[in-house]
Amino acid sequence: MKISLTQKYNVPGPRYTSYPTVPYWNEANFTTEKWISSLQKSFSESNSKNGISLYIHLPFCESMCTFCGCNKRITKNHSVEETYIKALLKEWHLYCRILPEKPVIKEIHLGGGTPTFFSKENLELLINGIFSYAIRAKNHEFSFEGHPNNTTHEQLKKLYDLGFRRVSFGVQDYSATVQKAINRIQPFHNVAKVTFWAKEIGYTSIGHDIIFGLPFQTIEDVIDTVEKTNSLKPDRLAFYSYAHVPWIKGNGQRGFNDENLPKDAEKRQLYETGKKLLSQNGYHEIGMDHFALETDSLFKAAHNGNLHRNFMGYSASKTQVMIGLGVSSISDSWYSFAQNTKNLEDYYQLLEWDKLPVVKGHILNDEDLIIRKHILNLTCELKTSWTKDSLNFNELPEVLFALKEIENDGLIFIENDKIKITEEGRPFVRNICMAFDLHLKRKSPETNLFSMTV
Repeated sequence: MKISLTQKYNVPGPRYTSYPTVPYWNEANFTTEKWISSLQKSFSESNSKNGISLYIHLPFCESMCTFCGCNKRITKNHSVEETYIKALLKEWHLYCRILPEKPVIKEIHLGGGTPTFFSKENLELLINGIFSYAIRAKNHEFSFEGHPNNTTHEQLKKLYDLGFRRVSFGVQDYSATVQKAINRIQPFHNVAKVTFWAKEIGYTSIGHDIIFGLPFQTIEDVIDTVEKTNSLKPDRLAFYSYAHVPWIKGNGQRGFNDENLPKDAEKRQLYETGKKLLSQNGYHEIGMDHFALETDSLFKAAHNGNLHRNFMGYSASKTQVMIGLGVSSISDSWYSFAQNTKNLEDYYQLLEWDKLPVVKGHILNDEDLIIRKHILNLTCELKTSWTKDSLNFNELPEVLFALKEIENDGLIFIENDKIKITEEGRPFVRNICMAFDLHLKRKSPETNLFSMTV
């Protein structure tokens, strides 16, 4: 019996927010001193030209969503806010001490957890504290993630006054059955309320995150969710596959059984149905799993060839340096990665000792840098070429063999040392990136590391 492309390519694989992916970092060759040296080099090359990005992880949530694999701390005790804000600013000040000049901040993203767990006063304290040691880039893009159930008009207005113009609201799905399964009870009117507030205040890019492949989710659920989304007309959308990774400690993915999840062709049909509806309503597919109206900066960046992707997802801003603040945050100097401790108490303790809370990372070698560039090209531009590379993929049979099979399936077009992803290949971008992933080829994982690709 002939298997479908979805069945063939629906295998565990990375999401490629970085290359090498975190499980393949060479921690033995990494030190905090090497990270600092790499950061200083990259910062000197790029700060005055393009500025830097800042990712700030705000981990607290009042309740556990059982679809979420992020690092978070569940509490209703809001007295934790002040201690955490002070720690973030301490970490930022430690970074500013080692940088040769004042950082020019092009991009800030507040992620979580739930950034809107924090009061408007503490969010103001955080942002003002950041800029006591930094300069705003002229065309900066500041964004944050908001929970529709607890984001207030006052928070939206305060962050707008602080320079934020982009907000994304986590929707996931409007089905009551699905919401109960993932412990994310969220009425449509809450999403509508915060969306209209953001538009009224003047946010120029409002995003919604929706997920396909959730437990008990049906075609009818996706149609209903997308139609409700269309009625609110957000500027951009993340419409991505549920990452089922129940082996990750503390992620809460225990509110349903594996048999409750749509699989293979059934799951892919959920995406194709949503994609068709979005396309009919003026949304254009951007990279992997993202959609935007033509008026949004994400569409314009993709159209102009300026789309970028990093640990914060897709961005219209290209920066060489991204500093991650907060527990579990990952920083990127282009030449190396560094990740903070995932343990909140250890995070506080290291800062108390005036130490950066970095506990692991990876120094990219020449091969890593070349492959990283190609994976970034594939995920952002859906094409790449190795004409001028010192690493010639035509001489790597393991890469060419994988690419040839993918080409035979109609997912890419190969011409000499160039490849282009076809329209049929768009659902399989992660699989195409895997063909270039020499770390993955040299050492296949022996345990569960990645969610399914399709």
